[in-house]
Amino acid sequence: MEPSNPASAMSRARFRFFGRLGPGLITGAADDDPGGIATYSQVGAQFGYSLAWTMLFSYPLMAVTQGISAGIGAVTGQGIARNLRRHYSPWLLRFAVLLLLVANVINIGADLGAMGASLELLIGGPHHLYAFFFALLCILLEVFVSYRRYVTVLKWLTVSLLAYVAVVLSVHVPWATALYGALVPQIVFDGDHAMALVAVLGTTISPYLFFWQAGEEVEEQRREHWQRLGAHPLTAGHQLARIESDTLFGMGYSNLVAVFIIIATAATLHANGITQIQTSSQAAEALRPVAGEFAFAVFAGGIIGTGMLAVPVLAGSAAYAVAEMFEWPEGLDRRLQDARGFYGTIALATLGGAILTFVGLDPIRALYWSAVVNGILAAPLMAIMMMIAMNPRIMGRLTLPRWMVVGGVLATAVMAAASIGFFVL
Repeated sequence: MEPSNPASAMSRARFRFFGRLGPGLITGAADDDPGGIATYSQVGAQFGYSLAWTMLFSYPLMAVTQGISAGIGAVTGQGIARNLRRHYSPWLLRFAVLLLLVANVINIGADLGAMGASLELLIGGPHHLYAFFFALLCILLEVFVSYRRYVTVLKWLTVSLLAYVAVVLSVHVPWATALYGALVPQIVFDGDHAMALVAVLGTTISPYLFFWQAGEEVEEQRREHWQRLGAHPLTAGHQLARIESDTLFGMGYSNLVAVFIIIATAATLHANGITQIQTSSQAAEALRPVAGEFAFAVFAGGIIGTGMLAVPVLAGSAAYAVAEMFEWPEGLDRRLQDARGFYGTIALATLGGAILTFVGLDPIRALYWSAVVNGILAAPLMAIMMMIAMNPRIMGRLTLPRWMVVGGVLATAVMAAASIGFFVL
């Protein structure tokens, strides 16, 4: 028998770990969409390293919220909207889905616009046509590629987020200052800092991620031919542990990359007196004279990669919600002819976002109104998810453990305060 190779064994272990990751990793990475990149870039440009700690603060809130949404999907075998339909007022469901659809289409438009602008920066040409091309590409992949292969594509697209790690490694960073900003809260009570905190929370904890991750857990059950966990609570421990590790890793990856974006723009833009960034593509362009062509190209390419990941998640979450509301067949594992309403919603949401880029959509106004709608929807929806996850009639013996109840209540309270702050400030 040949001696074992420790390096090879470690490589296989890492590959198996990556293979077990799924909905949590994709959801977390999709949260760093071009709109999120613009937010983090503005925070770094305006405040330097002093607000990097907000990502450490938001991580447990984001992780527990996404863990609750994933648990609802896995335990009940149904998505958020279908659970709302079964157990709560139909008017509440319609209101939530309508707001989600509006917010997602606006967000898709902003993301496609940023992707088109980034490609224009890299190779020249018409950014509107590039945005429409990206929209068609996302639709074709989501509709016609099998679920198993498409999830693999999305998982590998998460690697594009490492572009922002590469940017940090290519510029000079005063690491003592950067780590202090990331680890030690520096709280300033003024309107600008409060608005930045609201923007960060609104970017990291977004309703579309709730619907997506719950829906993807249902997809995983279908693909692996598992029963919903609520049917066999005594043997659900392995899958709950898988969901927990997947979600913790995915949200951690998302927030770590966000910290790198803040550090990159703080070390380059803020350090050179550039304190106002309106779009992610503007952040990339501003890097060129202060950080060089490599950092510029990597930053711009990362915007395209993250957009290719985020746009399908935005469209898919809207499709899950709409299909579940009307009780249509839904799921990326279904054929087009078997789920026309589901795939039609994906196409309409994506094309609707693409059309917004042709009508002179102001990216800042788009992101603003998207944040407004998400702010209206996030805290109430989180409260409803808490009620679902704590209800033994719905969850059976797999209701939330005490630590998740505490974490979920805290996250909901923080998002409610952030939403109020968004309107007051």
